[in-house]
Amino acid sequence: MAKYIVNPVQVKMKESEKGSIYESIVAMSFRARQINDDIKYELKQRMMDITPTVDESEEANPDQLSISREFEKLPKPTFIAMKEMFDGKLTFKYPEKDIQE
Repeated sequence: MAKYIVNPVQVKMKESEKGSIYESIVAMSFRARQINDDIKYELKQRMMDITPTVDESEEANPDQLSISREFEKLPKPTFIAMKEMFDGKLTFKYPEKDIQE
């Protein structure tokens, strides 16, 4: 977990050059939600490939456990989104509004 420590001062300094810190946080939260949805989709796809055991009430399926443990080791979507923002891979802009007069 030590590699995911967030320094609030560093965040403020990094994002102040791009605009409001709150806008950056909203952009990171949208990206984190996208990452989370991708992870859920991948997990669901991999779990569909596993054939269920005859009696699931007694013990857990070892294949399901190994896949679950693999996904638990992934970094949190919030941290991935923050890293993308700091690395310059995540950008955001306001949507263009069509103003008709």
